[in-house]
Amino acid sequence: MGKVLFWVIVIIGGLMAARLIARHNERSQLDGKQPKQVKKQKNQEKAVESMVRCEHCGIHLPRSEAILSNGKIWCSQEHAQRQERQ
Repeated sequence: MGKVLFWVIVIIGGLMAARLIARHNERSQLDGKQPKQVKKQKNQEKAVESMVRCEHCGIHLPRSEAILSNGKIWCSQEHAQRQERQ
């Protein structure tokens, strides 16, 4: 009975040691990849753009896609021309 208990403890200890080593290796690999993820996040933050609202239909769109005419913001050239006619 004592030999069986000894081997059970040895096996459980070996499994725990293998798990600790695997966790350590995983963390060390993640530490090497961490700066790349931070760079990606910084690039994504730069891509954030303010949103504006069309004077005609009220849709929100990025400022770079909007059309500025007579000091007002439009979502398309058609809406800008439509407002100028009125």
